[in-house]
Amino acid sequence: MKSPINIGIFSMKLIGILLLVLATACTTQLENPKPDELKLWYTKEAKSWMREALPIGNGYMGAMVFGGIDKEQIQFNEESLWSGGPGEWEAYNGGNRAGAHEYLPLVRELLSAGKYEEAHQLAGKELTGVIKNNTEHGLWEGYGAYQAFGDLYVEVENVGAITEYKRELNISKALAEVRYKSGDTNHKRSYFANYPNRVMVFKFENDANGGLDYDIELQTPHTNVQYHQHADELILEGKLQNNGMAFGARVLVTSNDGQISITENKINVESAKSVTLKLIAETDYTTDYPHYKGNDFESHLAQRATILKTKSFDNLLAEHIADYQTLFNRVSLELGSTEANTLPTDERLLKYGKGFADPSLESLYFQYGRYLLISSSRPGTLPANLQGKWNDKMAPPWASDYHMNINEQMIYWPAESTNLSECHKPLLDYMETLVEPGKRSARDFFNADGWIVNTMNNTFGFTAPGWDFPWGFFPGGAAWLSQHAWEHYGYTQDEVYLEEQAFPLMKEAAQFWLDYLVESEDGFLVSAPSYSPEHGGISSGASMDMQIVWDLFTNCIAACELLEEESEFKKQLESAKNKLLPPQIGSWGQLQEWKEDRDDPKNKHRHISHLFALHPGNQINLEDTPDLAQAAKVSLNARGDEGTGWSLGWKINFWARLQDGNRSHKMISRLLRTTTDEGFDMIQGGGTYNNLLCAHPPFQLDGNMGATAGIAEMLLQSQGGRIRLLPALPDAWKSGSVTGLKARGNFEIDMKWHKGRLQWSRIKSILGNNCTLEYNGIKRNITLGENQTLVLGPDLLPLD
Repeated sequence: MKSPINIGIFSMKLIGILLLVLATACTTQLENPKPDELKLWYTKEAKSWMREALPIGNGYMGAMVFGGIDKEQIQFNEESLWSGGPGEWEAYNGGNRAGAHEYLPLVRELLSAGKYEEAHQLAGKELTGVIKNNTEHGLWEGYGAYQAFGDLYVEVENVGAITEYKRELNISKALAEVRYKSGDTNHKRSYFANYPNRVMVFKFENDANGGLDYDIELQTPHTNVQYHQHADELILEGKLQNNGMAFGARVLVTSNDGQISITENKINVESAKSVTLKLIAETDYTTDYPHYKGNDFESHLAQRATILKTKSFDNLLAEHIADYQTLFNRVSLELGSTEANTLPTDERLLKYGKGFADPSLESLYFQYGRYLLISSSRPGTLPANLQGKWNDKMAPPWASDYHMNINEQMIYWPAESTNLSECHKPLLDYMETLVEPGKRSARDFFNADGWIVNTMNNTFGFTAPGWDFPWGFFPGGAAWLSQHAWEHYGYTQDEVYLEEQAFPLMKEAAQFWLDYLVESEDGFLVSAPSYSPEHGGISSGASMDMQIVWDLFTNCIAACELLEEESEFKKQLESAKNKLLPPQIGSWGQLQEWKEDRDDPKNKHRHISHLFALHPGNQINLEDTPDLAQAAKVSLNARGDEGTGWSLGWKINFWARLQDGNRSHKMISRLLRTTTDEGFDMIQGGGTYNNLLCAHPPFQLDGNMGATAGIAEMLLQSQGGRIRLLPALPDAWKSGSVTGLKARGNFEIDMKWHKGRLQWSRIKSILGNNCTLEYNGIKRNITLGENQTLVLGPDLLPLD
């Protein structure tokens, strides 16, 4: 029999152990699992640029890596290499047509009289932008197109059968690799794009006795070029035939053991166990309106080459990974895994398309979107275009330009919510370069103040309407872009930025609409003429116009209040906003696309522009405007669940705002349906290629970005002054976790859920702002100090 004191000691030890276990359990509960490295990988080399090659980029340059065994191909681009513009055509002036506005009153008279076809014919003749000529699908003379720069081909000696081939893209490190065996010889290749030094780096290694020979060739599709040698550098210099734009590239080659020789455009390295190539490129382009010329790229390339010679492969790789992960590692997403995780990516896609659940493929796709944005948009670069910074054609689809009637905006939807505010900056800075040409377009076509940009925009200030209607007419582009200026403030709360950059952009865009709007016969202010983007005929007050203007005026008024600007401008905005044509509900319960009730319930068009007020706007929401939200749902159901890639991406966001996670997930499943279509099916052709690039088709970046933004929207929403946790969680994501998502007000949010229920959330207020949190019908007002973090349970009460 034990003494009482021994029993007491035993009990105390037991209690201590239980407390330790409980503490450990609580700690484990609040820890997010550390994810494995995220990779796309394949067991065969790429044959198709669009469907199979793997993208790398540093914002300034992009490349597609094929992983060829006997002959590697690395197709590359430099962001500013564009045909068209002032160098091609002396009469080029940004597409503007002096005096075009003289026909505007007559167009409006015809609209008021109900003579829509006559109004359309007159507008199509007198209000179109001017180009020199046009050809099908892309190379419109005078307008131009984003250009492929060139290719690096690397031939390597292979002896023996090829085995153990693996090609991968590690998006956790932004590093592509190829490994295989040729007989008994191991081969390894590494590829990355370093942003701090604006260089692309490729390393080829083998362990053969005595090394192997590598034959490297630099090619370009442009004909007016010359090649030079300087020490161990291959130098390319050229000018575009089309507009005289000067460009250059340098390939720096090093090998610790091989013998290097350079002749014309070829590099030969003999008996080498490793070869490293450093590729840099630049043009004489500048964003300075109206000439867009003057960058001293030759001296820049020479200076950078000198610096790069002092930096080893390992140094550049370490620098690259540290720089990249500073951005990428801010957000993690775990949705669960299945045995499909062990399959090559192309096989996973096929299995997923047959209905096999693969939530980790969906989280990989989400992170791939963030990878693509980091790779194509960094401070100091031009913004990502329709294809990011990747293009292998002289006349790419839709010129691989900046489409401002949704596509460019969609590319940047995930920038703020997925904690990549820095990657948003190139678009915001680019907007400033459009103000002067946009003012001229506003004056010439509409006799209005302020600035505009229409559907198509190139790097040479083409802000005029397009050269054909209805697709080319969209003066709302600048107003929509202004939402991005406001959103960057909303997430960062940077008042200096708001005052010095965002508000001036927004104000000038709003000034145009104060001048352009006219009063309709029933007393509302409407846009005239007006086209719902790429759908339907001419009208007055197409719904998307009115919703974008409502959004712009609302944000400008809020900015005036924040900046304490009680001006005549603010009074004009408030008066005009009160008279804007509001969203209308039609005869079959739909949200009307036009002022007139003429929507066709059988129409399946890819554009659903009249739902802008639901997303990315906030004029319509479930809490404050339930009837309009229901009407938006009716319209969305009528358009159906098919669509092109970007259209499906938008639908993910729509259903998330309607808090229908299962419908959003259905759109994700549809978007991830594998396809090989590289054509122009703009009805129901959307899907995903084996390299996870989105098929519009053909490839466009907006579908990837729209889906990434949509997944974030399913997990966290912060519009309307409230932060909603897991507002559209689908049944397919029963358990999971996310860290680092951003909410407006400059909050960072982590969450973990199990069996569809929130377990805990962690909220950090970067600036010490207060907020209202919502989950499952519970609302809590949260007070936090600067950089203070609070951990909450499912009842939104603090966890001890």
